[in-house]
Amino acid sequence: MGSESCVLCSNGCACDIAVQDDRMVGIRGRAVDRVNHGRLGPKGLFGSIPGMTSRQRLTHPMVRVDGELVETDWDTAMSRIVEGSTALLAEKGPLSHGFYTSGQLFLEEYYALAVIGKAGIGTPHMDGNTRLCTATAAASMKESFGCDGQPGSYLDIDDCDAVFLYGHNMAETQTVLWARILDRIAGPDRPLIVCVDPRMTEVAKVADVHLPVRPGTNQTLMNGLIRELFVNGWVDQPWVREHTLGVDELREVVESWTPERVAEVCGVDADDVRRAARIFGESDRVLSTVLQGFYQSAQATAASCQVNNLHLLRGMIGRPGAGILQMNGQPTAQNNRECGADGDLPGFRNWENPAHVHELATLWGVDPDVIPHWAPPTHAMQIFRYVEQGSIEFLWVSATNPAVSMPQLERIRSILDQNSVFLVVQDLYLTETAQYADVVLPAAGWGEKMGTFTNVNRTVHLSNKAVEPPGDARSDLDIFLDYAARMGFTKNDGSPLLDWEGPEDAYRAWQECSRGRPCDYTGISYERLRGGSGIPWPCNDENPDGRTRLYGDGVFPTEPIYCESFGHDLLTGATVGEQAFRAREAHGKAIIKSAEYAPPHEEPSDDFPLRYTTGRTAYHFHTRTKTARSRQLNRAAPTAWVEISRTDAAASGLVEGDMARVSSRRGEIVVPVRVGEVREGTVFAPFHYGYFDASTAVAGTHASAANELTVTEWDPVSKQPVFKNAAVRVEKIADAVGPSDAPTTTASRPASGAGAGAAGVRQTVGGPDADASSVTDRDAWTADRTEAPR
Repeated sequence: MGSESCVLCSNGCACDIAVQDDRMVGIRGRAVDRVNHGRLGPKGLFGSIPGMTSRQRLTHPMVRVDGELVETDWDTAMSRIVEGSTALLAEKGPLSHGFYTSGQLFLEEYYALAVIGKAGIGTPHMDGNTRLCTATAAASMKESFGCDGQPGSYLDIDDCDAVFLYGHNMAETQTVLWARILDRIAGPDRPLIVCVDPRMTEVAKVADVHLPVRPGTNQTLMNGLIRELFVNGWVDQPWVREHTLGVDELREVVESWTPERVAEVCGVDADDVRRAARIFGESDRVLSTVLQGFYQSAQATAASCQVNNLHLLRGMIGRPGAGILQMNGQPTAQNNRECGADGDLPGFRNWENPAHVHELATLWGVDPDVIPHWAPPTHAMQIFRYVEQGSIEFLWVSATNPAVSMPQLERIRSILDQNSVFLVVQDLYLTETAQYADVVLPAAGWGEKMGTFTNVNRTVHLSNKAVEPPGDARSDLDIFLDYAARMGFTKNDGSPLLDWEGPEDAYRAWQECSRGRPCDYTGISYERLRGGSGIPWPCNDENPDGRTRLYGDGVFPTEPIYCESFGHDLLTGATVGEQAFRAREAHGKAIIKSAEYAPPHEEPSDDFPLRYTTGRTAYHFHTRTKTARSRQLNRAAPTAWVEISRTDAAASGLVEGDMARVSSRRGEIVVPVRVGEVREGTVFAPFHYGYFDASTAVAGTHASAANELTVTEWDPVSKQPVFKNAAVRVEKIADAVGPSDAPTTTASRPASGAGAGAAGVRQTVGGPDADASSVTDRDAWTADRTEAPR
């Protein structure tokens, strides 16, 4: 039996793996854990083991020979990488190198990568696919509180009077956490629920107030809600005076946003705006959760900061039931940000603070000038632009699939296909991205290596190695350490830059890096994490059992010598800078940031009359690299689709199951129609579907990836791409031969009377709130027995 954390959403559920004959054969939730209390969601139950045991796993390195990828040995593959890397560093320097990683590695692996990039090579060109899903979570907390790190806890669900979910379809993105809310809803002390989402999600169905805003108008709604707090006297003035800065500027910005004006811009009912504001203003304990509906939309950081502002204005932070969860989208996105694999400095250090750079230089034994800090770290969208322009000639992609997940895919494919870049891809499978690579490295995954995970509410778990990886696959940490050794990266004294022998050595090094920082791990050892529940950071002498909530004392990490960021202008993204930040004299106070509403850059027009937004389904994770291997999950949602309202379907002559062409200024997809419960004027498509399994009639014949249509644009502060604001048109190209394959048990269910027919027979894995606790070999060992290792 091995102990693990599930990696198929961001919840961080603890689980145990059953092992028989050196293979993983079953999974169950761990009942004693504070995160999930034994529950697992459908992806964890039905996707975890099939996702790792498919015969399609990469088992040997591959190199490109005469245009084709062929299997080889590790020495040949690594020699090619090192030769190319060494030559480019000698000829063109560190700016020739870029790294693009994941939100699904271990803490130890991110930290190794960060040290290699920052102290070994000296490149600022490093980011993760966390830029696509939850970079705004980090950015909003830096702006408001001076540092990353969730103030709230999952435990707040048990104590709150109300839950506000902003762009967070928790019923599909974090099914176990949603089950916890359903427990409260069914109990004797039901919390009020407010949902902000353009679709009639499962969350919206149970909400006391549903605000189906037009995509791109979140900032307007937030300004209107805040105005209601001022107008109705719901602001805790003494707390605000003592613990915050910026309230007068905020009051001035929101003054004109009456409920009627908000209703006009957002397309919601003015009285619903008042009702939502009253719930927030009159409740003693509110929990707010935020996800991609805000993070991937226009003015992402500005709108997310307004969620923080609501809590600051009411003094509702850091106490049971009163908290903020700026959610993550991946299981170890928090580790990526903590360790600096997203380009930031490790330990939530400030790249604009020379003292922080010197701390790292001393810790790593290198010259401070080697560590890139002369400009902001290069974000993912800019990394790919530099590859496109030819200045980055060496790109290492690990555990992510940009050929499906990035916006404007036709452009991304052309970038990956350029002869000017040496592309290394490190993954479990030969993904769409790996097919462009010069070298492909087979990586070990979940259950096949040891390391630590930290979830969205800062709870750290240890994942033990349960089985050996297939073939010659290696852990990501071993691969990074091998690269560092072959490159000869050293400290100033000539000793190896990374002299670690395994994950526990890497973890101890990370503990020292985190010492005295907000994310202090010094009190969390591997031994303490074995067998029981996870432990939240900070955990040190002051907090020997970890700290469940942050900022309960009203003191925030905004001291200039300590903070992670000096902040930005929310409209332009311009940095505030150290001098201006010091002049504000925050000194432990939270910073109330405000911004006027700015419409999305791409609005509907005569040629493209509908708003286009993308998102997730309960039954798949990211680009289906793992979940598509599960028979149950793939039956639930086998192919792509587009959701359209009944009104818009009728106007376009569409019915359930018709084949439709969805076009934007950048491309088109052809997918079946689901006539669903999305707001009028908006269409929705799931972003999971690429082309690695293009065997169906739809995928094999037509483009179907949602990101063929999305726009190359990003938030000015967080640099997160704007996946949820584009303009499209929808045209029928063929009659239905039956209902679409879209799920029938989630927000993608057919609208009443739309003719779902027999579509529901596929839904054998249970609804998104299923709380089954275990799955065994007999019912869910693999997606297909012919795919199982032999």
